[in-house]
Amino acid sequence: MSATGFADRLDAVFADRGHLCVGIDPHRWLLADWGLADDPAGLRDFGLRVVEAAAGRAGIVKPQVAFFERHGSAGYAALEEVLAAARSACLLVIADVKRGDLGTSVEAYGEAWLTPGSPLEADAMTLSAYQGVGSVTAPLALALKHGKGVFVLAATSNPEGAAVQTAVIASGAHSGRSVAAGIVSDVTEWNSSSGAAAGVVLGATVDFALYGIDLPLLAQERVPILAPGFGHQGARFGDAATLYGPAAETTILSASRSILSAGPSGLAAAIDAHNAEARG
Repeated sequence: MSATGFADRLDAVFADRGHLCVGIDPHRWLLADWGLADDPAGLRDFGLRVVEAAAGRAGIVKPQVAFFERHGSAGYAALEEVLAAARSACLLVIADVKRGDLGTSVEAYGEAWLTPGSPLEADAMTLSAYQGVGSVTAPLALALKHGKGVFVLAATSNPEGAAVQTAVIASGAHSGRSVAAGIVSDVTEWNSSSGAAAGVVLGATVDFALYGIDLPLLAQERVPILAPGFGHQGARFGDAATLYGPAAETTILSASRSILSAGPSGLAAAIDAHNAEARG
């Protein structure tokens, strides 16, 4: 698969089915509301129902791995079925794993989620680069090799993240810039030097000017953006163009609870309504 495979597939999804990403987040309370048990069988049924509703309506799904992981190996077995079903349904799958480490450890995380044929194979994964973007070079390189994607956390939608992410870097190449801006810059530079299509996570509830994030540059470089914060967290899909400016063209609009709370019988209608709002 070519190095530009992920960018090409993402562009195709945007053109064909829009920018909506449907979260697969089997919270305990949601499982109860859906009449499902909080066990691996319930997780499997939940995930497969979301995949079925999303297929043909949305182009991207994002399983939150933590909800499966809490059930151990049986939870992972359920997740493997959901991942396989989603990819068979021609949905682009972003594994929301938020992994981060050093050297061979983070490389092994990348191999788990980005290797073709892996039981946990996804089209992209989320990464945490608290030790610096250089620490996650191995999964970035794996994504490039296999035509996969990565999204590095930069400016997240949770308010607790602001204190760290707006902190000013004291030394080095990004001295005087915010931590978030430094991460965005490093990812953009990686893409420019390698020909990859790595992306960043930029929450829709974030004041990008406060963080010093250059949205026009992201648009120019066509850096993919994963944007949580829509729906339940307060951001409106219809405001995406205003929030992300020219970078909206490469932004994935993620929603979970605002769709999933509609229940299994209301999923399709909720996805259609969110898509309609996102398209204006």
